[in-house]
Amino acid sequence: MSKKIVYVQNAGSPVSYADTTKSKIPDPKLKVGDLLVITVNANTPEAAQPFNLPLVPNQGLNSYDPSATTISSSSGGGLQNYLIDTNGEITFPIIGKIKAVGMTKTALSDFIKDKIHPFYIKEDPIISIRYANYKVSVLGEVARPSVYTIQNEKINIFEAIALAGDLTIYGKRDNVLLIRENDNGKRETLRIDLRDERLINSAYYYLQQNDVLYIQPNKPKSRASGLSTAETVSISVIGTLISLTSLIVTLLK
Repeated sequence: MSKKIVYVQNAGSPVSYADTTKSKIPDPKLKVGDLLVITVNANTPEAAQPFNLPLVPNQGLNSYDPSATTISSSSGGGLQNYLIDTNGEITFPIIGKIKAVGMTKTALSDFIKDKIHPFYIKEDPIISIRYANYKVSVLGEVARPSVYTIQNEKINIFEAIALAGDLTIYGKRDNVLLIRENDNGKRETLRIDLRDERLINSAYYYLQQNDVLYIQPNKPKSRASGLSTAETVSISVIGTLISLTSLIVTLLK
């Protein structure tokens, strides 16, 4: 019965833990489709202005829509985003096209800084880069399956599950599927046992941009999902009759 309802069957292999050394928080590499908010600041605002996209009007203050192309600010304007296109590039003011894919945010910040300082900006500029669409998805046997936008760009596997309201009693704790897109664009599928203490120090403890967690239903839930409405009613009626029979037998004793 589980073959009719379980997603991505037979995908993924159990993760292997090389050692128990605590893994560092990953510094993710930029990928195609990432939306970035990049701002350049300097002691002389006029010098930095050509390197910042103009604000666009928005309808409300401090609002954020992951599907939009702007992030709203309290100043009444939206910060325009840089989309990493299918060629892995962004188009930056004055500089032109930059091959951003494969870089970390730190590397991209250093690259932009080297291009504009000191040729365009004499003083040392401050380059700020944030994701506009840093998100993870949690689906399956959880209380609130959804796509969650992560504002601080750091989340571990248990925090993601907590956002989704924790696993239901029907979720398989020993066989959670992680779908991850690697830096080379290939997707990786892994099976994680949430009960294994080694998970906390592993490379899979912290999630990455666009990670997907799928909580597979256990066998009782799979069997229950296969029952039709008529079968469910029949079982309920039979249960009621058994209870009434037991009550009558008890009263007649």
